[in-house]
Amino acid sequence: MKNNGSMKNNNGNIIEVKNLKKVYKMGSERIIAVDDVSFNIKKGEFCCIFGVSGSGKSTLLNLMAGIEKATGGQILIKGKDIRRMNERNLAKFRQNNLGFVFQSYNLLNAMTALENVELPLVFKHVTPRKRKKMSREMLIKVGLGSRLKHKPKEMSGGQQQRVGIARAFVSNPEIVFADEPTGNLDSKTSKEVMELIVSMARTNNQTIVMVTHDQRLTKYADRIIHIFDGRIEEIEVLHNDSQTQEAAQPDTEAM
Repeated sequence: MKNNGSMKNNNGNIIEVKNLKKVYKMGSERIIAVDDVSFNIKKGEFCCIFGVSGSGKSTLLNLMAGIEKATGGQILIKGKDIRRMNERNLAKFRQNNLGFVFQSYNLLNAMTALENVELPLVFKHVTPRKRKKMSREMLIKVGLGSRLKHKPKEMSGGQQQRVGIARAFVSNPEIVFADEPTGNLDSKTSKEVMELIVSMARTNNQTIVMVTHDQRLTKYADRIIHIFDGRIEEIEVLHNDSQTQEAAQPDTEAM
């Protein structure tokens, strides 16, 4: 496969979506979930994909992350068209470049917080000693230094999501995809979780692509892509870098 890495260098775009389409077939019916969508995301940018339930925003995120296959169009990440990758190469590409934060946390209940955070490093073949050190440091960073040996059911929703954030960021991915990351949290905890995500991303110049239906969360973004019925209604560019950079890491043990 040809590597068009120069795209990223020339224009600063780490993600380029071109004429993306996703059609589901249900019997004789065709449902267009994503309809000819095009946009770019720059390196280090916080991009929010905003829309009501059923607008196609989560499908769009899954296509960009390579979790679902597109019907048409291109998805270039770091200049590489992920649609052209086979499953093995796509899995390796995700391990090396992408992190994920999920609404439902997606933690393994039989594992401790430390073991859950270690998982991405296991797949990257990091040595046991090094991955334990990296995972411990990351959990301390997200305010869970006293919860290393706790299992998900022994933690609150906010603490579980912090484990999820630690897992997403532990391998220092260039891009983190977040699907309704505060959907199961109360407003106070949501604010703390969002500030934590922003703080970590700003520190490491990481790109965040977040899906949400919550208008309040869009204030954290540099760019908001408004989507409705699978189409982009508007792309809103905000200039609130000072606000996001000032987002302090909250008092985490209270969660």
